[in-house]
Amino acid sequence: MSLNAESTAFRSALEVIRAVEPRVADAIGAELADQRESLKLIASENYASPATLLAMGNWFSDKYAEGTVGRRFYAGCQNVDTVEALAAEHARELFGAAHAYVQPHSGIDANLVAFWAILADRVESPALKKAQVRQVNDLTETDWFALRRELGNQRMLGMSLDAGGHLTHGFRPNISGKMFDQRSYGTDPATGLIDYDRVAEAAREFKPLILVAGYSAYPRKVNFRIMREIADSVGATFMVDMAHFAGLVAGKVFTGDFDPVPHAHIVTTTTHKSLRGPRGGMVLCGPELADQVDRGCPMVLGGPLPHVMGAKAVALAEARRPDFADYAQRIVDNAQALAEGLLRRGTKLVTGGTDNHLVLLDVSGYGLTGRQAEQALLDSGIVTNRNAVPQDPNGAWYTSGIRIGTPALTTRGLGVAEMDATAELIHTVLSQTQAGSNPDGTPSKAKYVLDPALADKISKQASELLTGFPLYPAVDLG
Repeated sequence: MSLNAESTAFRSALEVIRAVEPRVADAIGAELADQRESLKLIASENYASPATLLAMGNWFSDKYAEGTVGRRFYAGCQNVDTVEALAAEHARELFGAAHAYVQPHSGIDANLVAFWAILADRVESPALKKAQVRQVNDLTETDWFALRRELGNQRMLGMSLDAGGHLTHGFRPNISGKMFDQRSYGTDPATGLIDYDRVAEAAREFKPLILVAGYSAYPRKVNFRIMREIADSVGATFMVDMAHFAGLVAGKVFTGDFDPVPHAHIVTTTTHKSLRGPRGGMVLCGPELADQVDRGCPMVLGGPLPHVMGAKAVALAEARRPDFADYAQRIVDNAQALAEGLLRRGTKLVTGGTDNHLVLLDVSGYGLTGRQAEQALLDSGIVTNRNAVPQDPNGAWYTSGIRIGTPALTTRGLGVAEMDATAELIHTVLSQTQAGSNPDGTPSKAKYVLDPALADKISKQASELLTGFPLYPAVDLG
């Protein structure tokens, strides 16, 4: 029997790898097997197409290409220029952006490019030039304070972590929290929703240079028109991090006030997650920030990764196809069906549901911490991640929540009926898991008790649920 192109490509690649380091080849094969058998509900993960995956394993990996298209610091980059230009073209067309910068290696890199582009645009150049040549790795907190003062003590206002914001939006453990004097806006304690009047009040009081919108665990739409009006009212640059929901923007599920691109001065994103591309980042902006954004390398980025930019071009081309819009809508339909299934079974959800690709469970009603729930679900073949909920009493490590998302399962073809079955599996595990105790008898936030027989039963049911929806059906590794 002759093999199809995908099977031939991946089998051949593994044979070549195995000849050098068989353990790596075995791990790659094992990862595919694990992903095929797991009910993957991590909101930030997806499955890239074979074409996207294959675009990363080639000779572009051997190229240095600092600079931008047509302006490289290395010779021989004409082919890199081709793939970078294609990726940027697809991004501009897909999102309706004036400018696209596709070099960032990750979401945090994209955010750093945006932050420094805004600073370079808004702060006097002599101070900025001094800051750029500083060696910042060993700066003390006092040094960072001095550096912020040198840059004008610039301020950032972003969503708080427990409300669903992201570490890169100005929180002290991250470099963004050392660059900026940061303050957070939260959500309404009663509803879990953004209170735009309170955001406006915080902006008037704090007067930030940058107002950041976007999230990693907020299960609702954001009105970017209102947020832009708030930014304009205090003279702030409005930045949106759409890493999680970029696929919903690309698929025209989020339009009008809920599409950030027409409203923001600058937009950052990852290219995986709901966009279903390779792991990487991207920045979109208007012409007024384009020159500063294009200086991302060498300002904060190392050399571009041409093989990943090639894969971005492939994935963005896929996202421009008509069937991607159908995929994006099914992501939301599935998330809402999953939320409804959980609510019917008595699970408490932050905001009471979802408008996007993710659902945030408050597992305190089951008597569990997020860490206990995460591990019990993993034992049962259901892959999730723990996440803080608003005003979380257990903090960011143990948490009281579980974040789940539907992009990956939707890629596999699961639909509304399978989401209800998934809700039943989740509820069964959580309702049958008990919090454990420490050796001294005190309650533990990490230990838990779950009957191994039940975990095994749920794992088998999860596997059976996936039987009709094979992952990479065209890929046969033999």
